[in-house]
Amino acid sequence: MTTLTPTESLGVLEACWRFLVLGVVQGLTEFLPISSTAHLKVVPVLLGWGDPGVAVTAVIQLGSIAAVIGFFREDLRQVIKASWQAWLSQRWDTPEARLGQAILWGTLPILVAGLGIKVFVSDFDQSPLRSLTSIGIVSIVMGLLLGLAERCGSRRRVLSDVVVRDGWLVGLAQTLALIPGVSRSGSTLTAALFDGWKRSEAARFSFLLGIPAISLAGLVELKDAFSEPAAGGALPLLVGIGSSAVVSWLAIAWLLRFLQNHSTWWFVGYRVFFGLGVILWAARSVA
Repeated sequence: MTTLTPTESLGVLEACWRFLVLGVVQGLTEFLPISSTAHLKVVPVLLGWGDPGVAVTAVIQLGSIAAVIGFFREDLRQVIKASWQAWLSQRWDTPEARLGQAILWGTLPILVAGLGIKVFVSDFDQSPLRSLTSIGIVSIVMGLLLGLAERCGSRRRVLSDVVVRDGWLVGLAQTLALIPGVSRSGSTLTAALFDGWKRSEAARFSFLLGIPAISLAGLVELKDAFSEPAAGGALPLLVGIGSSAVVSWLAIAWLLRFLQNHSTWWFVGYRVFFGLGVILWAARSVA
């Protein structure tokens, strides 16, 4: 795994500062449709810290998971309760039980794809897909797709309309988030808008669907991240997770309110300009 410095381990205080910044970046970008992976790659490189790598960024995402679980704790309680009752009765006709099914089946595609990468692509950290140019191109493409979904979507469906098919559809879109620059939130929101969901309802489903995927990614990488010398040990990672949790909570609350009365065009524009900026910067660096 690539480290935060090219030659030596970081001091604990410096590592804490860097992971505080990474946690804030993670919290701001995980649930907005602008790609946390891309920003966690680009921001530290811009600051001269280097690429923190897949394992470290996955663990920092645990803060975002803590935030989304806390924010939607009542929704999750109802889903778990309804799913258990449906399992016992074999009747999945309530909205909460159907939502539980959709989350379960929607998680399978990214689980299979993620395990495949973990097992068969040992040097994914060094993949061309993690290059700045690739991130810039992907950001632009996904931004334009979000804009197309914004224009074409009927925005009529709500969370109580969810069926298993929605889990598969949005879950397949979520798998694209394994490519840096795609944005898990962005790809799932785009798919849901294409499928006729209201913006705020699409965001809620995206958040709930992301809980198993991001949790599993963080737990799988937990051992490697805490044993990484350049991380400075457990304390800096805990600082990153904590700052990520606080900022993620604020970002979730803000986005849900924003999408009730605003479109996603602001994010489309940001993604296009961000992608162009990254491509130009990468080209200048090579030159």
